[in-house]
Amino acid sequence: MSVAIDTNVLVRLLIRDDEAEYAAARKLVDEAAAAEEPVLILLGALLQTQWVLRRRHKLDEASIAGAFTALLESADVAFEHPPTVEEALYVWAQHPEADFTDCLLTSRAAHVGRSRFLTFDVGAARLPGVELLS
Repeated sequence: MSVAIDTNVLVRLLIRDDEAEYAAARKLVDEAAAAEEPVLILLGALLQTQWVLRRRHKLDEASIAGAFTALLESADVAFEHPPTVEEALYVWAQHPEADFTDCLLTSRAAHVGRSRFLTFDVGAARLPGVELLS
């Protein structure tokens, strides 16, 4: 079965705001799990999902972090790179004023071997391993 899911499928699973689409998404996840090939959540889809949950559905950071943590703990889905997601959630919890996107990007940079992450964003530069480019 080996599938990856788009942001809108992930949002339906988390929000359940359209019963027909939720049922289709849930069926997909259940079938993939039964085949022992959990659906894949790409990092880009996770970033988009966070944005949709925050902007469109008005969820707070704690609710979003909780939903993402539950996904990490689920055997029904897999992430493109779980250590990046785990670290990003940890950093986000330690720096609640930070943007999840910045936490995920800096975590991913570290996991692909970059010792420095440079930005013009003063807020992001407060995160560990991030430097302000001047």
